[in-house]
Amino acid sequence: MAQYQTLLYYCYSPIENAEQFAADHLEFCKSLNLVGRIIVADEGLNGTVSGTPEACKAYMDAIYADGRFNHTEFKIDDVEELSFIKMHCRYKEEIVHSGLRDPKVIDPNKQTGKHLEPKDFMAMKDQDDVVILDVRSNYEHSVGRFKNAVTLDIENFREFPEKVKELEHLKGKKILTYCTGGIKCEKASALLLKEGFEDVYQLHGGIIKYGKEAGGKDFEGDCYVFDNRVTVPVNSVNPSIISTCRNCGTTTNKMINCANAKCNEHFTQCDECGSKLDGCCSTACQSVPDKREYDGTGYYVKVPQPVNVEKISKRKHKNFPTGNKIEA
Repeated sequence: MAQYQTLLYYCYSPIENAEQFAADHLEFCKSLNLVGRIIVADEGLNGTVSGTPEACKAYMDAIYADGRFNHTEFKIDDVEELSFIKMHCRYKEEIVHSGLRDPKVIDPNKQTGKHLEPKDFMAMKDQDDVVILDVRSNYEHSVGRFKNAVTLDIENFREFPEKVKELEHLKGKKILTYCTGGIKCEKASALLLKEGFEDVYQLHGGIIKYGKEAGGKDFEGDCYVFDNRVTVPVNSVNPSIISTCRNCGTTTNKMINCANAKCNEHFTQCDECGSKLDGCCSTACQSVPDKREYDGTGYYVKVPQPVNVEKISKRKHKNFPTGNKIEA
């Protein structure tokens, strides 16, 4: 029986004095002995936390007890080991970096694509007038994606708004967007609607919920997640592996970061090449004398820094002296 749980969640809901909330929330999570990564912004919360079932329940109860977040939906995984080593809780301008910060332009609380439950997404995805759109980054969809999905050549979600113009030829189709847990689709689908796409949907709960409720059917490969598991299987119906080792071409779903910290490239590498190259992407990086020690995981933990509320407040005042944010 799994000893721990990992919670994946997000919630778009305005938070006053969000930078102070981040500092207080970090202490609350530590009091529960949780580990994880939480982003706090004026627009809401985005987090993955891991701990004992009792600690996770206490955390969810506290989130639901706060009226601002009582519509949060948690995706719960039972895990053998904690999915993080440290607890991070940081204030940022957005809970997912898109550059679409002005709620007068894009506001997921007011308009998004129609939410499709996994069984409804599965029923629609193969229709002739449907396009499945993956709104995630290259490194995410390279290791796993829906069969026949349209993928975008982006390194970060903030590039998505610029890529929308490349999708003009798909207007008139039903656009089914999806991502890991649903958070990116909230803004992606809202932007598509703003840009004139009329029939836009999003997979409610993302790939993770689809795996739990629809068996992950026709999701090829594994799902990238933002914790030390790196990837997780979601397809129990017709599973496959689609990614290959960068160095030798062998089929593998293992993703690592290059042991050369100055490179730090995120890529797929099989265990054999990992051993030969000390977890580096190339012999050039392997020859660097101060490379990180490769332990077989290729996962390197950053030392968390405390939330500096005073510094953040000064920066915000400097950038937005009138209290109005710059429009995206």
